[in-house]
Amino acid sequence: MYKQRIEEYFASRQAEMLEDISRLVRIRSDRQPARPGKPYGPGAAKVLAESLAMARAMGFGVKNYDNRVGTVDLNDLPPALDILAHLDVVPAGDGWTVTEPFEPRITAGRIYGRGTADDKGPAVAALYALRGVRDLGIALRKNARLILGTDEESGGSDIEHYYALEEEAPMTFTPDAEFPVINIEKGRLVGSMTAPWPEEIRKSRLISLEGGTKINMVPEKAEAVVADLDMEQIAELLTQVEKSTGVIFTAHSEGKNLVIRAQGKAAHAATAENGNNAITGLLFLLSLLPITGDGRIGLIRRLHRLFPHGDHYGQALGVAMADDLSGPLTLSLDLIRTDDYGLEAEFDSRTPLCANDENVRQIAANRLRSAGIRLAENPMVPPHHVPAETPFVKILLRCYEMYSGKPGRCVAIGGGTYVHNLARGVAFGCADPEVDNHLHGPDEFAVIEQLMMSAKIFTQVIIDCCGEP
Repeated sequence: MYKQRIEEYFASRQAEMLEDISRLVRIRSDRQPARPGKPYGPGAAKVLAESLAMARAMGFGVKNYDNRVGTVDLNDLPPALDILAHLDVVPAGDGWTVTEPFEPRITAGRIYGRGTADDKGPAVAALYALRGVRDLGIALRKNARLILGTDEESGGSDIEHYYALEEEAPMTFTPDAEFPVINIEKGRLVGSMTAPWPEEIRKSRLISLEGGTKINMVPEKAEAVVADLDMEQIAELLTQVEKSTGVIFTAHSEGKNLVIRAQGKAAHAATAENGNNAITGLLFLLSLLPITGDGRIGLIRRLHRLFPHGDHYGQALGVAMADDLSGPLTLSLDLIRTDDYGLEAEFDSRTPLCANDENVRQIAANRLRSAGIRLAENPMVPPHHVPAETPFVKILLRCYEMYSGKPGRCVAIGGGTYVHNLARGVAFGCADPEVDNHLHGPDEFAVIEQLMMSAKIFTQVIIDCCGEP
């Protein structure tokens, strides 16, 4: 009913909307040391102030929650819909080629800069959707609120602060994801493992082992130092394991020790199959070394059997499972280090709806215990699920189909979004799942046509959720 009017409205708003996105992208808003009244640093406070000033100039009521969260209200009617976006970004990083991180550039149908896709561009698209409903004079029965957080990338304490003060709306979506609708976010188990070294009469030849940088990232690098070993002894073995795993190995001598380095490929732990795990590749190599009677190497071999290279689904650990709605459990061994006393390691498992403490954590703990490894009693994060039959989800899918011309469907992911702990929240837009927007990497960009389409979709969603039934 309103599609033609919405299309005509946004046909003349592109340049203005892109300039408002650029205003926010120019502000460096990665988390910085706290200052008085600025819990996430001056950049986060500045970008929040700028966004609220932008909304206030459009005629909306705004509120600042202690420089952690800001809100923009379409009207003062009872709440119906919240749109949950964020204005903080990850650090700039190196390797930018199209432009500098905080100097937005528009070229070839894209807008480049840190935050253009994650999540300043989508936040402004949602703000323009509020503006579109208001400017078109469409009567509503309920309120739509845009919630702008500033700590999504560093833990989400902003949203914890907000929901300690405000109630969850009857319907919520975050545009900090992809279309069509993400209605399932898997649960999570962070498996923290420790094992003391076996008591030995003689000194072990395994001097050290270390790999990984973040628990939620497939490790691209790992390193081991082995005593009384030279390159000639394992040159053929290195080649064989490299061919088998795809992990690249290099080695050099330091006195009587051999330093072995493994180079894999990083990926998010939720999609571990897209990476190549340097730690498990190195464990495979170490398990094949021609060393006998060494307790430390024996422990490494047992660990390798439980986390074999290429086992992304926890089969060896005994926790493989899947269901039709959320898909398979995934598992990635992401951190490892040793010292004089023993070994510490951590795995990241994204768990489907059918998972629970008994069939995941307890089984993993028993398997590890039999290998001499202790699993800490970390609680599992439960999955998040809003059924596809929910009227709100149906509205979102219908609006998506109306403006994209593509079939709508519900999707399950292994990652988590802003709405993971909201009973009625889903992720909806703004990205096209077939486009790599270089999120968190150099040359991050958003497709302009996708942003404009998102603004139209969000406008229709507000009308359908807050207007006449």
